[in-house]
Amino acid sequence: MKKREQWKSQIGFLLAAVGSAIGLGNIWRFSYMAYSYGGGAFLIPYFTALLTAGIPLMILEFAIGHERIGSAPLAYARIHRNWEWLGWWAVIFVMFGIELYYTVIISWCVNYFLLSFNLGWGQDPNAYFFQKFLAITEAPGQIGEVRTPILFGLIAVWFINWIIVYRGVQKGLELANKIFMPMLFVLTAILVFWSVNLEGASLGLKAYLTPDFSKLSNPRVWIDAYSQIFFTLSLGFGIMIAYASYLPERSDITKNAYLTAFINCGYSLFAGFAVFSVLGFMSYTQGKPISDVVAQSIGLAFVAYPKALSLMPGGNLFGVIFFLCLVVAGVSSSVSIIEAFASAMIDKFGFPRKVLVSILCILGFLGSIMFTTQAGLFWLDIVDHFLTNYGLVVVGIAECILAGWLFDVTILQRHVNRVSSIKLGRGWIVLIRYFVPLVLGVMLIGSIRNEVIEPYGGYGWAAVALIGVNWVLLTILASVVIAMRPWRTKEREKRGRGHTR
Repeated sequence: MKKREQWKSQIGFLLAAVGSAIGLGNIWRFSYMAYSYGGGAFLIPYFTALLTAGIPLMILEFAIGHERIGSAPLAYARIHRNWEWLGWWAVIFVMFGIELYYTVIISWCVNYFLLSFNLGWGQDPNAYFFQKFLAITEAPGQIGEVRTPILFGLIAVWFINWIIVYRGVQKGLELANKIFMPMLFVLTAILVFWSVNLEGASLGLKAYLTPDFSKLSNPRVWIDAYSQIFFTLSLGFGIMIAYASYLPERSDITKNAYLTAFINCGYSLFAGFAVFSVLGFMSYTQGKPISDVVAQSIGLAFVAYPKALSLMPGGNLFGVIFFLCLVVAGVSSSVSIIEAFASAMIDKFGFPRKVLVSILCILGFLGSIMFTTQAGLFWLDIVDHFLTNYGLVVVGIAECILAGWLFDVTILQRHVNRVSSIKLGRGWIVLIRYFVPLVLGVMLIGSIRNEVIEPYGGYGWAAVALIGVNWVLLTILASVVIAMRPWRTKEREKRGRGHTR
């Protein structure tokens, strides 16, 4: 059996883990949430969530991958033979769900990177984005035609993904992230220092950071803080388990988990200075209150920002740097998703990496085309809602139950303490067994409750069921079918480092 690939260096692993965690949401979603939920006061629930759920769960995923030496399906199978399906479900719905539309959003960023050179969105970025660029139809059922510029951008994105993952762990993922992450940090620093010197930037920074502690009495703020931490760290994707499985035996698990988490969250906070400085500039130049220029999520990047770029001196260069940041952040995350699935298939079936990755990228590209149509934004919204609010959260809960209750979690604890500089105490076990599943359970129940009251996003029940619910059910079915297939490698017979000493 071919020896398992490994990272060439600890810094290579760390940059890859950070690259997976830092994505598009770090730049636009965190900033908007902080603004909506009390500015500087939001950092209290945010870092509470990081310390009590994000880091403990990241340590657990690193520990599972490193101690069991396998991708998510293999690692879960080595913990409990009946739970292999959970690992497959995680990597399947992430690869053939989240990745399909995520690459399309990166394609939007590629297009806007090119448009930035001459501010090609014109005087009305809102009309350009929704009516000309996306040309959205009236409803999810009205598919319309494929948007050619988005399709061409998508081809480029999948080609870059293919090159990186095709080359393997050291020459592909590690090398790419050693280039991408320093590049992303430098570009973001340029944006921050440029934007804080714009006229009116202080208005945006005040809105971003002024604490409103009254907002903390709202339970929704705390639930959303935990939700943001869970999603931003790529937990439940199967990625961190696969990445940790490529680490050498003597690897500092807890230090890597803390560094990954704090670099990721620090980046979100830092990038927010650029986002809100620009919004402050817009508020100042247009004579509008900050609340009238801020836009949530996608609108922030593709409507509010382009409008600001049209107003500021040197806006085209600023736009080039901003959208290049988004492309780099997006690609570093998308390659990790492909790797998590490829790692699982190689572990179980022994497929040659290069052939497997080539087929995966072709299938992924074909699957993504649906999201390049005129109804693509509707499909993206529905699929994203169901996979992130149900798929990832259920995987997180199940992961805690599997490791904390159906397995002797002290095996993982002892393993981590043997190789790590920061030791795990009884508190970590309590968080994994009780606190994290409780928080994720509250999030899950809240999502189900909202779903029952009215269909998500104002869509019809038929669209929600046919697109969102069916997507979840089909990925579960696929995971069970693959889990039932016999192992074609000898990997399954091994048990992990804790059993081989």
